[in-house]
Amino acid sequence: MNALRTRSAARWLLPVACAIAAALGAVVFSASGADNSVGMDALPLKQVADVPLGGRPTRLDYASVDTDRHLLFIAHLGDGEVVVFDTRAARVIARIPDVASVHGVLAIPELSRVYASATGSNEVVGIDEATLKITARLPGGIYPDGMAYAPDTHKLYVSDETGETETVIDVRSNTRVATIPLGGEVGNTQYDPVSRHIFVNEQSRRQLVEIDPATDRIITRIDLPGARGNHGLLIDPKQRLAFIACEGNDKLLVLDMQTMRVTSSFDVGEDPDVLAFDPQLHLLYIAGEAGIVSMFKTDAGHVSKVGDGHIGPNAHVVAVDASTHRAYFPLKNIQGRTTLRIMEPKG
Repeated sequence: MNALRTRSAARWLLPVACAIAAALGAVVFSASGADNSVGMDALPLKQVADVPLGGRPTRLDYASVDTDRHLLFIAHLGDGEVVVFDTRAARVIARIPDVASVHGVLAIPELSRVYASATGSNEVVGIDEATLKITARLPGGIYPDGMAYAPDTHKLYVSDETGETETVIDVRSNTRVATIPLGGEVGNTQYDPVSRHIFVNEQSRRQLVEIDPATDRIITRIDLPGARGNHGLLIDPKQRLAFIACEGNDKLLVLDMQTMRVTSSFDVGEDPDVLAFDPQLHLLYIAGEAGIVSMFKTDAGHVSKVGDGHIGPNAHVVAVDASTHRAYFPLKNIQGRTTLRIMEPKG
């Protein structure tokens, strides 16, 4: 969930800019600033800014946007913190500590709540969006990772990657109410608002598992021909498509959710991890560990590849703000700093 080298003529100004910004508590580098050679000519994107995130240059993981509050929540795995970024002010406004080896993070605006999976302590941590304080700690299995929320049943579903289960949490009481055995290594989890079911990647059997939140029982298992390490998952409910990123063979599979069959397969960048979707522009982003981001266009159920581009080192995480169409890429080490690289479509 790598790095090209053009230097701006104004690079000598950066130490001064950094010193001033550090005193102000925020730094924003424009697209003409340092490490701007992102090598993405094949992608219809332009760089808006690089913003230091603070903390140590250690691994970052999932990110989640609350468009109503203009907040982006980023899992700083290596530092065990959730970073809170104000997308309007373009600055970090808080760092929530004591979330050990945080992997997943999910904002649920209707609850005014964020959940984070603390893999280091095998917990799911609840965070109040108003106060940005931790309000709950719940058992999350052996290796809690990705999460999805089923609003009708008020349940949070948490992938227990190595425990081979799905942990179910009732968000009204913040208690674990079920553990669903899946029988293999678990990838990411998504909610489909059309069927009102939960879908989970089961990597060992190369399947997509469908769960009914009303009963917490497995409804069906969908075989995924061509999958290897089917970890990343994203559902576009309007077009009835599921996108599955396979880290074992660097493929994107497209699943028709009406027939539950894989309809197409595409090559993507090495070790694909996190997916994000801009529903208005019909743009799909797939971020990979090697720093390559693959983009696709979807139109009336048809999927076509736009291109691949090198966004930055370890650019394996992407989040999209649908209200501004900006894409956010947390990068663990740009010239010694954790950095949020902000991009937007050209034109």
